[in-house]
Order: sequence, then structure tokens, then C-alpha cells
Amino acid sequence: MLDAGGQYCHLIARRVREMGVYAEVRPSETPASELEGRRGIIISGGPASVYEVGSPTVDPALFSLGIPVLGICYGMQLMAHRIEGGKVIKGSRGEYGMATLETTAQDRLFEGFQPVSEVWMSHRDRVGETPDGFVATATTASCPVAAMANDWQKLYGIQFHPEVVHTQGGKIILGNFLFSIAGCAQDWEPTRQIEEIEEEIRHTARGRNVFFFASGGVDSTVAFSLCLRALGKDRVHAAYVDTGLMREGETEFVREVFTSMAGDSFEVVDARQQFLAHLKDVVEPETKRKLIGEEFVAVQSRVLETGHFLNGNWILGQGTIYPDTIESGGTAKAEVIKTHHNRVAGIQRLVEKGRLVEPLAQLYKDEVRSVGRAIGLPDALLDRHPFPGPGLAIRCLGSARVEPARRASSGWILPVLSVGVQGDSRTYRQTLALEKYSEDAFQAATELINHLSDVNRVVAFVAGNPALENYASSVCAVDSLRLERLRRADAIVRRLSVESGFEDRIWQFPIVLLPCGLPGQPDSIVLRPIDSVDGMTARAVPMPAGLLEQMSQQLLTIEGIAAVFHDLTNKPPATIEWE
Repeated sequence: MLDAGGQYCHLIARRVREMGVYAEVRPSETPASELEGRRGIIISGGPASVYEVGSPTVDPALFSLGIPVLGICYGMQLMAHRIEGGKVIKGSRGEYGMATLETTAQDRLFEGFQPVSEVWMSHRDRVGETPDGFVATATTASCPVAAMANDWQKLYGIQFHPEVVHTQGGKIILGNFLFSIAGCAQDWEPTRQIEEIEEEIRHTARGRNVFFFASGGVDSTVAFSLCLRALGKDRVHAAYVDTGLMREGETEFVREVFTSMAGDSFEVVDARQQFLAHLKDVVEPETKRKLIGEEFVAVQSRVLETGHFLNGNWILGQGTIYPDTIESGGTAKAEVIKTHHNRVAGIQRLVEKGRLVEPLAQLYKDEVRSVGRAIGLPDALLDRHPFPGPGLAIRCLGSARVEPARRASSGWILPVLSVGVQGDSRTYRQTLALEKYSEDAFQAATELINHLSDVNRVVAFVAGNPALENYASSVCAVDSLRLERLRRADAIVRRLSVESGFEDRIWQFPIVLLPCGLPGQPDSIVLRPIDSVDGMTARAVPMPAGLLEQMSQQLLTIEGIAAVFHDLTNKPPATIEWE
């Protein structure tokens, strides 16, 4: 795997390992001489444009090694750019999310692949002319050259992402490349990871003890359990920081789970006032995330100073997983989409000092759950929906000014900014609100974002005051009143989702508080049910009509809520969380 900075670089490598083939990630500029002897080479996607100065590149000699090469997204464009005769151009419109792919020529890469399939796209640039010796093998409505091949030299390029779960037949494409073209053998066994992880924990600890700040989520709990297995209870301690940013009943749940595992080696730290004070008047998402992360480090220091954890016999443990590091710019060329609270400057300093152990840093969410089951953790814990480390703070959006909603050709532009990911790059753009919710609107959302340059998210009005022309933002940030408003909404949604069985059909259900409403009702609620496997891509999920109506009516009983919206946007172009 040659890493050109794509958000999905390590996801591709993991898909390859899942298929029984060992894969390792190298920088895209790795000299061709160091790649000799490999069965195959895959070039990842990336956020740059191949014709820009300083953009990621590859050694062109690798195309003459006689080793099969597959370029994905930016990787395909890089092949066209570096091989004679090829040309990459800027597309007239972006292509983000699902697209219909039609194969136009047959080659070994497409054997067994349906001639018409739904695939996942995330790009604006495209191949304008194929290199010498290549033929175009597939097309979409927006991308005339959606795949290309030089079958004789075993060089292939595809504009779509076969590694994401939403691409139909993606495993067929990868399987054809690995086995039919590259001649790989299925001789990699992922279950060895547990032993390797525990050995790495012992190696990193080097006789020292491990201190965890546990959140109660799947990641931190599995990481803590692995450290218990590797080091024993006497060498692992956990503290839960009550930030005041968590869900209803969360502190009680975490106390029960960790006390059962660790006994007296677990404590609860009340830091509600400190976190709220630091977030006063903070609106910008990156600033908010960094402040929360730094406050975690500050709380850690205070906790360590009160006990015997301050000496050099203790290091910090965390449940960081790969999407956290990738979206924070953790790969060599990756764009920073959002700073994870486990990747702020204070944590980086601990890494540099060798005082941090992250047992799950090479795994994705579904792999973490598999590891958890293998070591005997209960499904009731492992099947919990993911919840962000910064808690409700990044779902409680703020605004720095008063600004009215404005009319657009297809709806209303809400004066609310959210984070997105388009073409592997971070965006921070406004939200388009459709006046009517329907399942047909989900497809329309993808088309609208592909056409509108100032929008990265589409929602639909569900219930409340329908006079969107009167809606406006208000000057506000994270405070106790708005947090409690959001906490009540989250509790209502979780209860009804569980009771109806809807929670079992989705991966995550963020509830977002928008600083956009009417006088006396300054906020609105956004429902964001999504389906995913690993958090790297996600599909917005329609809700059953009866459940949506019941949920909306109960949410509108919360004081200060003007409306309920449904987020229709996939990832990409929107991130799962709004901030």
C-alpha cells in the first residue's frame, strides 16, 4: 500500500488483510527499488491534485517493475499523470457518495463484477486521457473514465473506492487483483493480532504500570481489558472523568462496568465545572475539540499529582483507533478532517516521551469488537453505538452571530456551519434544509451537494414550526442550559430507538442541537441515524414513518426547540458528527 494521503489508505490495507493477504503501508514516494519482490502494489487515494506543486507522487519506475499495480481514486489519477500519454483534468462537478458505474470493456480486474453497479466516489479531478497502452473500462454519469487498464502490463486504475462497504462488488475487485492478477496466497491470519497486541503492550510498558482515562465506550473498554490481560490488575488503573458532557446515566453505567473488571483500581473524577468553563463562548469546532483534549491532559495531570501515579512507573493508556488518527492527519500526507481529542498536542508530547500505550491504534471499530468478543467481553457492552470522546459538546453547535436563513433554489440555507469531507479534504460549509422529508430526498441530497459548492450537508424539515423563512441563528455556545436540552433529546431518541428495535438496524444515531430557530425557541434538533462498519464511510438511514413521528412529537415538548430535522447526508461528503 503506497499512502498518498487518502482517508481510506489504511482501510484498503485492512481489507486486504481481511482477505487473508498480508499488507503493509509505505509512503507514496518509496523508491521502486525497495518494492521489488512484492506480489502487488496499491496506490491509495488522497486530498491533493496531481498537477499541483508538492502533491504526493510515486517513483515512475515502479510501473516498470513487472509487479501488478492498482491505483485507487487519486492513485488512478497519479498513474495517468506519471505514465506517458495520460492526462488529469479538473471535473466540472464533484462526485461524492454513491454513483452508478457501467463497465465498457472487460479485463481481469472486472471478472465476475456486475456490468452496472453502485460504487462509492469521492473526487473532483478526473482522468481526461488514458496513458499509452491503457483503455477505459468503466464510466459514470460524471466521470467518462471511471476505470482504466493495461491488462498486458497488469496496471489498473479505478476512480471509485472498492474498499468501502457501500461499493457493490468491491471485494470482487480487490479479490481479482490479489489472486487472479497478483497471484497472492491466503496465508495471513488476523486472529494472531491479540497475542501481538498483548506483547506490544508489555514491550511498551517495559515494567511500568498503565493508567487509563476510561470513557465507557467500546474502544477504551477493550483497550483497558487487553492491558489487564497483558499486565494484570495490579499494574492497570482506570479513572472515569465526568466532564458533564456525557449522556444521561452514563456515569452510573461506566462505574458498574469498570468496577466489575477492576475493583478498587477504578475511580470517578468530577470535572464538570472545569470543562464547561473552558468551553464558554467557544464556537469553532477545531478549537472546541482541542480545548477538550487539552483539558483531558490537564485533568490527567491533576489526578496523577493526587496519587502515586506521578512517578516514572506509570504511563497513559488510551483506546485510540485508526479512524481517529487518520482523520486527524495521522498518515504522512493526510488532510486533517478534525482533531480527535486523543491526538491533541499534549498527547503527542506523551507519545514523544514514550509514555503512551494505544493497543487498538492499528484497528478499526469492527475489528475492535471482534477482539473484544475473542477475549470474552459481553455483547451488551460491545454492541453499544459509538459515542465521541468529546461527548455532547461537539453535538451542541454554537454560533458567533445572528444571521437569518436564506432562500435557495431547492430549499433554505441554514446559517449553521458543519464539518465535511470532500475529495479527502476537510470542508466547513453551510447546511441546506429541504422543506419536506421523504425517502426520495436521500438521493436528491447527494445530487445537490455535488452541484452546490457552498454546502456539504443536506437536512429535511420533519416537524415543528414550518416557517423556515423566519429562522435565524443566535449568538450562543456550549452552556449548561443547552447541554441539558440536548441531553434530554438524546435520552428520548435512545429510548424510542431501543423500544422500536430501530437501534439494532443502525450503527450510530447522533443527535445534534442547532443554534437555529425562532424567538423563544432558539434551537432545533437534527436526527442523524447512519449505517457503517468502521466509521470511515457511512450511509444516512431513513427512519420508519411511525417512529419518526413519535420521536419528533416528544422532542418538540422540550422547551426551546423550534423544529426537528433529519440529516440526509452520507459520509462523504459530510462527516458523521457535525463537528
